[in-house]
Amino acid sequence: MKPIVIKIGGSTIGNHDTSLDDLVLLQKKNIPVVVVHGGAKTVTNWSSRLGISTRIIDGLRVTDIDTLQVVTAVLAGLINKELVSKLWKLGGKAIGLSGVDGDMIKAKNITPELEYTGEELYIDISILKLLLEEGYIPVIAPICLGLYEESKSTNLINVNADTVAAEIAAALNAEKLIFLTDVPGLYDKDKKIINQISIIDAGKLVDSGRVSGGMVAKIKACLDALAKVQTTRIIDGRIPHALQNEIEGKEGGTTIAR
Repeated sequence: MKPIVIKIGGSTIGNHDTSLDDLVLLQKKNIPVVVVHGGAKTVTNWSSRLGISTRIIDGLRVTDIDTLQVVTAVLAGLINKELVSKLWKLGGKAIGLSGVDGDMIKAKNITPELEYTGEELYIDISILKLLLEEGYIPVIAPICLGLYEESKSTNLINVNADTVAAEIAAALNAEKLIFLTDVPGLYDKDKKIINQISIIDAGKLVDSGRVSGGMVAKIKACLDALAKVQTTRIIDGRIPHALQNEIEGKEGGTTIAR
């Protein structure tokens, strides 16, 4: 069975969130799952507490060296370990990783203004295959190994979690890529939910400027993944058992498919 890759945004994880319960349920049904998580709001909150400003360009965080330290601590440390510990508490079997572990993800910065933010990725899924074969849910933080052309004070690089999820889904030839977000899906010009949209029309949606911020990165990630993945989905992770409903084929959200 091909795995499902699920990207969980920090904005959908809260006291009433059921995503982790659903992940454990999928695991007990022997459905292989890989989780990639973000945590932008938590990173921004910690940066603010430490007096570090936040800058965003085209939906991507500008990562200077101070921000990189916060991002690494919060994503690969705090959030990753909280998620894994909760999965074990719920009866799941999970292992927390970052892109650094197992030499899994190398990334190159191609936009100098973004500094320590990687956009061009190189994936080695060897460790993911081993963990999936052993029945684990890999839970991945988007901190990766930096491919720098000049000497830097660190080998780490920050990558947008949507990009990581898309590249991993493509490398695994996943059955489906699912984004759990804090919105019901994509909207048309009349503010109605788009149930399904083609690759071409999704690209036009981005080019027209009708979507902005983090949703741009999600749509671009879907388009990148569709080279190898049959279906990508953007769904509202705030709805109780949204993930379970998705696997059961219930209505909701937006499908971007070939």
